[in-house]
Amino acid sequence: MDSVITLDYGSGGKKTAALIDELIVPVLGNPFLNTLSDGAVLPSSGQIVFSTDSFVVSPWRFPGGDIGKLAVCGTVNDIAVSGGRPRFISLSLILEEGFPTEDLREILRSLRRTADEAGVKIVTGDTKVVERGKADGIYINTSGIGELVCPGLTPETMRPGDRVLLSGPAGDHGTAVMLARHSGLLEGELPSDCGPMHRLCGSLFALGPSLRVMRDPTRGGNATTLCELAEKTACSVELDEEAVPVRPGVRSACDLLGLDPLYCACEGRILAVAAPDAADEALCRMRELPEGSGAEIIGEVRESHPGKVCLRTAAGGTRILTKLSGAQLPRIC
Repeated sequence: MDSVITLDYGSGGKKTAALIDELIVPVLGNPFLNTLSDGAVLPSSGQIVFSTDSFVVSPWRFPGGDIGKLAVCGTVNDIAVSGGRPRFISLSLILEEGFPTEDLREILRSLRRTADEAGVKIVTGDTKVVERGKADGIYINTSGIGELVCPGLTPETMRPGDRVLLSGPAGDHGTAVMLARHSGLLEGELPSDCGPMHRLCGSLFALGPSLRVMRDPTRGGNATTLCELAEKTACSVELDEEAVPVRPGVRSACDLLGLDPLYCACEGRILAVAAPDAADEALCRMRELPEGSGAEIIGEVRESHPGKVCLRTAAGGTRILTKLSGAQLPRIC
């Protein structure tokens, strides 16, 4: 750990992992927190899934979404990939003095539309206002509660031969926000993939134990998320670069700025690992829904290189993928 917190600690990559592993968990750790899943499965009369997230995206409005839509989707998706059916959300707003009232009204309407689409209710909240220049307009925190429907979704259940599926093209959200900050880099508009994934996850729940684990590849993108899964197992993950779907506009934007789509954030995609005999059914279930129409099988769980993620490149070589190093694009969500 460095002596001060830098933007790199919010990247979702190596620095974020160091912050969690070396500072947060040693002080706050307990059996629920220590799993470091997208949501915590908690005991009650019926098991529940609980998740929380904060949103500081800049700019707050981007092609395909805004901070309000993002806040609901982020929490809904964390609950869904943890095996839960999202039910309730809290909403906390931190507003900067001088933030336009009409902009806030637009964000609130977006929150409501997305909550209705996801079938969740915003049931409690809080509002704070800070001095001008202290909050860059608006920050949002949401927490969510869902009913556990599909228990046991953990990386430890992954086995050699399992298939890795991605529900749609990689890198859309990160690229959309990047271009919203730097208008004029490319002609045309590339929309974010921001959207609720509860229906797609719910469809995959029918696979039962053949569905090993799911994650939503937000900060750090698909590569970092898969590294986090692999390092918790005695297995490796091998990806086929040519099988990973990437929109031509996203690839062009990433090439222009020296970025890798595999490390660009998604906010409406699901990574899933399924048993070999269930992979085709999982793919069909994804593709039956609009939010999964671009799904592909992108890799396989292997025994070689335990704890590592390997990429078979289009050129015929192989390289090891690691967690994102540094903040490729801060304030992405």
